[in-house]
Amino acid sequence: MKTLPCFALSLLLAFGSDAADVRPLNFVFLFADDMRPDAVAAFGHPMIKTPNLDGLAREGTVFRRAITGYPICHVSRSEIFSGRSAFRSGYFYRGRDYSPAVKLWPETMRDGGYETWYVGKWHSPRDPWKCGYQETDGLYSAGGGGAKAGEATYDYKGRLVTGYRGWTFKTDARKAEPEKGVGLTPDISARFADAAIRFIERRPAKPFFLHVNFTAPHDPLLRPPGFEKAYDPDKIPLPGNFAPRHPFDHGNFDGRDEVLLPWPRTPEDVSSELAVYYAVITHLDKQIGRIVRSLKTSGQWDRTVVIFSSDHGLALGSHGLTGKQNQYEHSIGVPLILAGGGLPKGRNVNAQCYLRDLYPTVCELAGIAIPGSVESTSLASLFRGPDREVHPFVVGSFTNSQRMIREENWKLIWYPHLAKYQLFDLKTDPLEMNNLFTESEQRDRVFTLRNKLENWLRDAGDPLFD
Repeated sequence: MKTLPCFALSLLLAFGSDAADVRPLNFVFLFADDMRPDAVAAFGHPMIKTPNLDGLAREGTVFRRAITGYPICHVSRSEIFSGRSAFRSGYFYRGRDYSPAVKLWPETMRDGGYETWYVGKWHSPRDPWKCGYQETDGLYSAGGGGAKAGEATYDYKGRLVTGYRGWTFKTDARKAEPEKGVGLTPDISARFADAAIRFIERRPAKPFFLHVNFTAPHDPLLRPPGFEKAYDPDKIPLPGNFAPRHPFDHGNFDGRDEVLLPWPRTPEDVSSELAVYYAVITHLDKQIGRIVRSLKTSGQWDRTVVIFSSDHGLALGSHGLTGKQNQYEHSIGVPLILAGGGLPKGRNVNAQCYLRDLYPTVCELAGIAIPGSVESTSLASLFRGPDREVHPFVVGSFTNSQRMIREENWKLIWYPHLAKYQLFDLKTDPLEMNNLFTESEQRDRVFTLRNKLENWLRDAGDPLFD
C-alpha cells in the first residue's frame, strides 16, 4: 500500500492526529453554487445559521481572501479543473473545450492512485468520465427530462423559473431519471448528500477523491422542507452596500441574473429574497453536517481533508445588483475552508488566493506530482506559515466588460466597454462604496495598478490585447 507522503505525514504528526494508520489522505470537495463569501455565521454574519460550516471553520483553516478568477458557474469550474485562468484553460466564457495541453484535476488524482467519484451539478465541457471521474452518483445535468422538461415551473414567489429548467438526475450511464424531479427541487441538497454518503460508506482500500457539487443556493429559490419559516423577511437586514440601482451598466444589466428582481431594487424584494436564500444555505449546511458525520462515524475523518467553497458569490441587492457577474467582493469573493486530515485547526489565513489554487494544493497534500500544465499555485505552504504570501496580487475578469486587480488592500476595477475605472481602499471601505479613482493623491497608485493589471492580462492571453 502506498505510504503517506512526507508533507501530509508531517501535518498529521505536527497537529496531533493519529498517524499510526499511514493510508494516504482522502479528499472530499464540497462545492456550493452562488454562495456569498460572508454567508457563514463563523465569518461574522449577524443572523445566518450554519452550525456545521462553523464547525469546519473551528476544526480547520479558513482562507479569508479567496476569489474566483471569473464569476460565473461554468467558467469558474473550468479554472478549478484545469488549474489555469479562464484565458488559458481553453474555455473562456462560452462554446469551447479545454486546451489539449491541459491535464484536468480528477485525471491527475485518478492517475495518482485515487478512486475519483463525482456527485451533483455537472456544468462543464465533456462528460465526467471524460474528465477523470471513474464513477458518478446523483449526477445532475441539463437535458433528458422528457416532456416534463418543457413545463413551466415557479419559484417561492410564483415567478417563472429560468435557471435549471429541464435539468435532471442521471445514472452513471447518463440515463435521465425525471422521476426524481425536473429542475431544482426543494430537497435537492439532501439527495446530493445521500449520494456522497453512499460513496463514503464504501470505505475502499484505495484513497478517494470525492467531488460534491451542490446547486444551493443558486436560484430558483425554493423553500426546503422544514425550513419554510427559518427566516423572517421583516427581520432580515439589508446588505450594508444595498442600492436600488447600480450607477452604470457594468456589462451585464440585461443578463439573466439581473432581471430576476425588478429595477429599482426595493428593500422588500431584497429582504424577501435573502430570507429564502439563507434558508437554502441553512438546509445545505445540514447536509454538509451529514457528510462530515459519515466520515467521522466510519472512522475516516482523521485521514480525510474536507474542502468547502463556492464557485463565486452573489450580489442580492449589494450595489444595486442581483447577480454574480461583477468584480465586487460579495461576488468575486468565495468562502474557503480546509479541515481534517491533520490540517491546522482554528486558523485564519489572509493571503490572497484563487479557487484554481486548490488543484496543486491537493496534489501536494496527496504527494502527487503537479502536472506541468498547471499554472496556479499550491497553498500548502500556508499551513506551515499562514503569514506567507503566495500571490502578490490577484486578478478577476468577466467577458470583455470587466477586469480587476486586488493588491494588498487596494482594488482597481476596469470596465473596458465604458473606459471607466473604480478604485477602492478595502481597509477603510470594505463595502466598496467610495470610488477614489479621480482623487489626485491616488494618481501614482492608479498608474501602478493599471500597469500591473495590463501586463498580467497580456501575459495571460486576454483577448482584449490581441
